[in-house]
Amino acid sequence: MTNPRIEKVNSDIAKTKAKIAEYTVKLRALERQKINLENEEIVALYRRENFNDDEFTALLRSRKKTAGTAEQDSLDSEVQGVSAQYEGIQRKYNGDLENGEETI
Repeated sequence: MTNPRIEKVNSDIAKTKAKIAEYTVKLRALERQKINLENEEIVALYRRENFNDDEFTALLRSRKKTAGTAEQDSLDSEVQGVSAQYEGIQRKYNGDLENGEETI
């Protein structure tokens, strides 16, 4: 005989994992879209300004140093924080079960 509360928690866990997977796919697609748009912008700039190779290389290096580093670092740390929280909860839940403790 299964406990309905355990079934509810298992259902919630499955739904949460599905949402995480869905948002991970969505995030990666958005990141690819952003990169493609940035690349299109760079190509248009190159064509419009008639850069020589040295000028274009210098532009790309300067853009790489300044563009998006703080934003990407913030996003990376946020994703790592959420992952760490999820793993901590999972370890606690698994540890409580191994010790015979009730988590609800």
